[in-house]
Amino acid sequence: MNKKKILLLATGGTIASMESEEGLIPGLDAEYLCRHITGASENYDITTKDILHLDSSNIQPEEWTFIAKNVYEAYKKYDGIVITHGTDTMAYTTSILSFMLQNLSIPVVVTGSQLPLTHPLTDAIDNLRYAFAMAASGVPGIFLAFNRKIILGCRAVKVRTTGFDAFESVNYPYVGTIDSNGLNINHKVLPNWDGDCTLTDTLCSDVFLIKLTPGLDPKIFDMLLQLNYKGIIIEAFGAGGLHYIRRDLISKLEKFTQKGIPVVVSSQCLYERSDLSIYQTGKMALKRGVIQAYDMTTEAAVTKLMWALGQTLDAEKIIKIFGTNYAGEITI
Repeated sequence: MNKKKILLLATGGTIASMESEEGLIPGLDAEYLCRHITGASENYDITTKDILHLDSSNIQPEEWTFIAKNVYEAYKKYDGIVITHGTDTMAYTTSILSFMLQNLSIPVVVTGSQLPLTHPLTDAIDNLRYAFAMAASGVPGIFLAFNRKIILGCRAVKVRTTGFDAFESVNYPYVGTIDSNGLNINHKVLPNWDGDCTLTDTLCSDVFLIKLTPGLDPKIFDMLLQLNYKGIIIEAFGAGGLHYIRRDLISKLEKFTQKGIPVVVSSQCLYERSDLSIYQTGKMALKRGVIQAYDMTTEAAVTKLMWALGQTLDAEKIIKIFGTNYAGEITI
């Protein structure tokens, strides 16, 4: 049997954490992780590489670029790549990798755990097994493997802080599941990749996400203008409602669009889509030039805006980018 060549890139996270006087900190290396997966060496030809040792709260745009470059430099040499990562920002990382690394020819699978590998009740070993199985599947793209589920990278959201069922695929079917039949892949929901893989890793981190609350003072947006933010994302009410009586948010947002600063409006609701064309408030916002996120996750909307602004500051081009489905992140 020809073993699939799999590269394991370790970045830290709970899965690699150890107890310290200051709490859990990443301390285990990639080789140590591999040694604890029964049958790994018998089934796969594994190469390990430690690229970061960070709690995922400290993984930021600079680290995303670094991770993407490591994947891009290695993907032609392997049948699949597994990345271990902390769970807190994992969905942001899988989303941004989906934009930075389009048209991958191999599976790149991100995983982690809710308990450290050394904990007697850890979920780390099983999650690594799922990730390696997906990495050996030959199905190209960016994926997140967790708790017997395979999720498209730009559709993953962390929904639980302690439960092993920590991630869900939001507004999109699961790419795969694991049961007694093995790894079951739903090929019908896989994005269509076309062309050679490219690394587009220039990002703009000057993006601000704000969750709308009743009575929010519009002056907050004046402050954001003064701080020179290049893009704004608003989690609005329901299908995309924004208040304008007494506290006129919509007129404030028009100042951004007039200056060529993109404003993306999504819903606070986890499931289903925003649609600003339904209600008066949404239509008023559309007339002011805001961009709809539709059924994108917040993680995908934030990272897509950072990625888009890294390519261009032209407002019309940003609108076009948000109207394009690159990795399965949006239903057009």
